[in-house]
Amino acid sequence: MQQAVNAEMSTTNQKSRAIKELGARYGIHLALVALIVVSGIVSPAFLSGNNISNMLLQAAPLGIVVIGQAFVILVRGLDLSVASIMATAAVVATAFNGQPGDVIPIILIALGIGLCTGLINGLLVTKRDVSPFLATLATMIVLQGLRFAYTQGAPSGNVPHFFRIIGAETFYGLPYNVVILAILAVIFSVVLHKAAFGRQVYITGGNPKVAQLVGINADQVTIICYVISGGLAAIAGLVLSGFVGIVDNWVGRGFELDSIVAAVMGGIALSGGRGSILGGLVGAAILIVVFNAVLLFGMPVQFQIIIKGIVIVIAAAFYVKRGA
Repeated sequence: MQQAVNAEMSTTNQKSRAIKELGARYGIHLALVALIVVSGIVSPAFLSGNNISNMLLQAAPLGIVVIGQAFVILVRGLDLSVASIMATAAVVATAFNGQPGDVIPIILIALGIGLCTGLINGLLVTKRDVSPFLATLATMIVLQGLRFAYTQGAPSGNVPHFFRIIGAETFYGLPYNVVILAILAVIFSVVLHKAAFGRQVYITGGNPKVAQLVGINADQVTIICYVISGGLAAIAGLVLSGFVGIVDNWVGRGFELDSIVAAVMGGIALSGGRGSILGGLVGAAILIVVFNAVLLFGMPVQFQIIIKGIVIVIAAAFYVKRGA
C-alpha cells in the first residue's frame, strides 16, 4: 500500500516538474499568443492586415538590435550605446545626396562606426575592466556629441530610396525589413547554437574562470560579442531611417532599454550563459504588441512608458525568482 502511495506521489512530482519545465521553456511564447488573442478580442482592428503589417515594420529594427544585445548579455554585459549607434547610422544615411550610388558607402561607413564602437566597448570592458554600464554609456555620449557637432543639431539630406524600400515597403504584405530580421536571426542563431563560438559564448557567460581553464579566450569572445552588437545596431539604424523617412539626432531613442527588456523578458539571463535569440525576439514581439494595443485601445501614449516600467519589474522579479 505504501509503495503504491509512493509511486503515485513520484508520478505526481514528475508531472509537476514536467509542467514547470514546459512553463519555463514556452511560457513566454504562450504569453505572446494570449496577448495577441486578448488584444484581438478587445479591438478587432488589432488583427487587421494593415495593423499586423505595421507591427512587423516596427518590430524588425528592435528585433535586429535584440539579437546583438543577446550576445552581449550572454557574456554578462549590456550595451547602452546601441540607440546612439542607430542614430549615428541614420545621420550617415542622410549625409550624401540620396542617390542610388550612395547606398554602398553609407552601409560601409555606418557598419564601420558600429563595429568600431563595439570594439571600443569590448576593449574597455575586458582590457580596462570598466563596467559594461559605464563603458557603453561613455561611448553613447561620445557618439551623441560627435553627431550633434556634425549636424549642428539638425540633420539635413535625403535617405536613398533603397533604405525606404527595405525600411517601410512590403512584398505581398510582408515587410522587407522582416525578411532582413529573419535572415539575421537564422544566421546568428546558427552561430550561437551550432558553431564552436556559440559554445564559447555560453561557457564564458556561465563562468569566465571555467572558460579560461578550458582554454577559451574569454576576453576575445566578449569583445566579439560587443562588435556584433555594434554592427547589428548600425544595420538597425539604417533600416529604421528608411522606416521613419525623416531623420533626426534621436532616431532609435529608447531602443537601448527596450532591447534589454525584451532580451531579459525572453529568458536571457543577466547573469550570463543562458538564453536564446528566439526568446529575445519573442520578448521584442511582446513589447511591440503591448505598445500597439495601448494606442488601439485609445489609451494615452504615456501608458506605453508606464507599461514598459511594469514589464521591467515583472521581468526582473521573474529573473530573480528563477535564481538566474
